[in-house]
Amino acid sequence: MEMIAPYTTLRLGGPAREFATATTAEELVSLVAEADRNGVPTLVLGGGSNVVVSDEGFDGLVIKVATEGVTVSRDGEQVIVTAEAGEDWDRLALRAVTEGWSGIECLSGIPGLVGSTPIQNVGAYGQEVSQTIRCVRAYDRRARHVVDLEARQCGFAYRDSLFKQDPSRHVVLAVTYALEVAELSGPVAYAEVAARLGVELGGRVPLAVARETVLELRRGKGMVLDPADPDTRSAGSFFTNPVLTAEQAEELAVRAPGHPRYEMPGGQVKVPAAWLIEQAGYPKGYEHGPVRISTKHTLALTNPGAAATTGDLLALAREVRDGVREKFGVTLVNEPVMVGCALGE
Repeated sequence: MEMIAPYTTLRLGGPAREFATATTAEELVSLVAEADRNGVPTLVLGGGSNVVVSDEGFDGLVIKVATEGVTVSRDGEQVIVTAEAGEDWDRLALRAVTEGWSGIECLSGIPGLVGSTPIQNVGAYGQEVSQTIRCVRAYDRRARHVVDLEARQCGFAYRDSLFKQDPSRHVVLAVTYALEVAELSGPVAYAEVAARLGVELGGRVPLAVARETVLELRRGKGMVLDPADPDTRSAGSFFTNPVLTAEQAEELAVRAPGHPRYEMPGGQVKVPAAWLIEQAGYPKGYEHGPVRISTKHTLALTNPGAAATTGDLLALAREVRDGVREKFGVTLVNEPVMVGCALGE
């Protein structure tokens, strides 16, 4: 049986009962459809950068997505870019910067494949892919045919989408992005990036400058994959930044006066999960057996050695989540997809 661990950035996860690689969209659809007809559970695996697989592995068919291809067309002041699900995301981000396509430059350095970007509504440093996605081509396992979903049909929200809400229904085949033809980045919308660039929020800089600045920031947090850096052996940010109702925000303000907060539409408030974790007593480098919080980034839980299990990682995640809840009354939610495991209550 094929071990799943080598196909994940955490290097954790047990065996797959069956394993196959899809090199075309047609092959991907065929593999999934046949498994569905035969009642075989399936796990569609992209870059493995946002997944936590149980130590027991997966009792079914794991399909590694290896489809490639990018087509480009012009639509006025926009370029329409359609990329197959198996395309490397950062390679596409680099091409966009090189060719003068603006809109995803601040998403540089994010590991994984194109197909995962709409599922998580991938975002970083003030940009989200939902801002540029025009449509998503997917195989609808319920209807048993390929569908083209416009962005408005995808249910995009903060780190969320239709595909994440009902993960067993759709298999992403390709994503179409509408990018601005421009030498300058989109308006800088993240304070840390603006400060590093020396511009005001809303300012624009050359695309290559925006990309290199973001990569520099990500490297400093262990968020650019590097085999020589154990802090990059993670699933990225393990917890999402909680979005609180007005009532919840008031309660937190009583427990933690002056805490950092970002006003959201509808009276909601977003709170940095990293701040909550550190203030609850879990600093960078905090260890729990063979796993630890990254020494560079509080939100990343890492597997720096060779002896850890998924069980170890989940134990650390639960400790952190429970500690934050006890101190602040806020329950953190995991961002990576859980396969055969869960944090529980």
